[in-house]
Amino acid sequence: MDLLEPLQYDFFVRAIVAALLVSLLCALVGVWVVLRGLSYIGDAMSHAVLPGIVAAFLTGGNMLVGALAAAALTALGISAVSNRSSLKQDSAIGIVFVGMFSLGIVLLSRAPTFTSDLGNFLIGNPMGVTTSDLWGTAAVTALVAAVMVGLHKEMLLASFDPTEARATGLPVRRLESLLLVLIGLVVVLVVQLVGTTLSVSLLITGSAAARLVSRSMTQMTLLAAAFGMVGGVTGLYLSYFLDTAPGATIVLTNTVLFLLTLAFRRR
Repeated sequence: MDLLEPLQYDFFVRAIVAALLVSLLCALVGVWVVLRGLSYIGDAMSHAVLPGIVAAFLTGGNMLVGALAAAALTALGISAVSNRSSLKQDSAIGIVFVGMFSLGIVLLSRAPTFTSDLGNFLIGNPMGVTTSDLWGTAAVTALVAAVMVGLHKEMLLASFDPTEARATGLPVRRLESLLLVLIGLVVVLVVQLVGTTLSVSLLITGSAAARLVSRSMTQMTLLAAAFGMVGGVTGLYLSYFLDTAPGATIVLTNTVLFLLTLAFRRR
């Protein structure tokens, strides 16, 4: 097996760079999702972006922009329903998520044909990543990193001791909304790689594996990025040589890494 063989193709190199960037991006946000038990939000976001994708497809617009708009709307909707009612956050997530996903199905029923462009967003296509996609992902990664590093202490206090955070004057609700928007942003970019169905796996699996063996949040973030990068690159190579679906292969590789980490931790 010649490991250098796939590197002669530009699309494979771009896919590797995208997997590395997305792994870092998922680690920055995924640790918060795992530590705060927000996995359901990641899953909801991956489906709630559907109406934005379909609407952009039907109007001839950019589907990534449509997905971003739907993710932001979903995040703000969850925050609004949760804050303005006596419902718990999981109930608010369920209401908004189901509503957005149903809207996507309704819009999808108006699509004249189910084309490959729309299908790529639903099942993912890492081999179809363009250079402009890479620059966009790099910019979002830098933005999310700046926000998470700049507001690290505030996020920690608001997440794990909201009463104390409010006493010190921190805008807890705004920080909650900001975290939801960032999760939605990351999910949208991951959708390009593995589609709406599997995107939550990339957001959670690496961070969950890192949680098993890390002793601090910084260590957990670094390990989550490392797990994601190893799983992403390995999955792409396996997909190339085994001729399997690249997105699903990446997810399965990450799952195997998690199971190996779990076995190692028990020993």
